[in-house]
Amino acid sequence: MSPLKATVNCDMGEGFSLYTISDDEALMKTTHLANVACGFHASDFSVMDKTVQLAKEHSVLVGAHPSLPDRQGFGRREMKMKPEELISCFVYQVGALCGFLQRYGLVLNHIKPHGAIYGQTARSDELAHAAVSVCKIFSTEDHQVAFVGLAGTAHQTAAEDLGVRFIPEWFADLDYSQSGELIITQIHAPVKHDTICDRVNRLLKYHEVSTNANTVIPLGRNINEVTICCHSDTPGAVENARLVKSLVDESNRLAGYFV
Repeated sequence: MSPLKATVNCDMGEGFSLYTISDDEALMKTTHLANVACGFHASDFSVMDKTVQLAKEHSVLVGAHPSLPDRQGFGRREMKMKPEELISCFVYQVGALCGFLQRYGLVLNHIKPHGAIYGQTARSDELAHAAVSVCKIFSTEDHQVAFVGLAGTAHQTAAEDLGVRFIPEWFADLDYSQSGELIITQIHAPVKHDTICDRVNRLLKYHEVSTNANTVIPLGRNINEVTICCHSDTPGAVENARLVKSLVDESNRLAGYFV
């Protein structure tokens, strides 16, 4: 079994006005993909502008991180939404980010839903197809926008159905249930570095996900790459991301992968 080709991604630009939630400048040095908040769970026009500038300075690929309209709950509370509503909700947010990307001569690399709607779209075929379809709206003949999501869920099925490039994601700082379901918390707890190392190495070498029941399950079918998320609001986020980046870089180097 060949190691997974891997990248590191981080949710960024999640401050608002004078309030900051993470050290985005330091995190940009540890990541390949930046998922930029688009205003519905965090961020504003000034924060988006600064985050896109930082990404350009550090040659980081930029993706949109749209959310349910729930700034008070940081987008981590579920909300009922029809598929057509979700499409409009995402187009509104992604369109805003694309304005800043155009300003700085960048293109939209991917879309990754945030928080509660990430979990909802992973479970619902209808919502997943709605979310993934937004990638096609912002794609061109010369550039396809990818969708970042959970392998083996409605995310992957919808991407395959719609012909959208799918980038499987795994989380270094969240737990998975025994059935493989991602446990999305409103406030993320700190994670020991030994735990992160064990999880990342198992994932990359054996394509297995560690669960909170001390068992392992396969990452998914037809998977040969993965992007590993380190949340910017998890305690010790910068140190976590540096650790994961070092493990990913070493694995890619040994396997002869260029990222």
